[in-house]
Amino acid sequence: MHCQTTGSWGSYMPTPRTSAGDPLERIERLASENAVVIFSISSCCMCHAIKRLFCGMGVNPTVYELDEDPRGKDMEKALIRLLGTSPPVPVVFIGGKLVGAMDRVMASHINGTLVPLLKQAGALWL
Repeated sequence: MHCQTTGSWGSYMPTPRTSAGDPLERIERLASENAVVIFSISSCCMCHAIKRLFCGMGVNPTVYELDEDPRGKDMEKALIRLLGTSPPVPVVFIGGKLVGAMDRVMASHINGTLVPLLKQAGALWL
């Protein structure tokens, strides 16, 4: 992946429309399919900041823009239940495990635990 100011942040994955299941199960499945997964809303400035953080670190996150998904509202509600907070985005999963929202990701970055998580998940090799 190469970072661009006007283009892709990472891998934007179209969400499969074949399974109607529970939104939380869908989130867990999508989160487990890639090393770093960000659930985002395209107009959210905090989501933009998280995507820039990972891009700047050389990580290629898979980004799901919930406002561009027909079932995005249901997924947002599931993320609110999962995190216990609103707004529900950005939400980051690393290695299929929930890291959390912006505050948790930034705290992990500042205290030095983010890079080891990324290395363990295979998202960062340095």
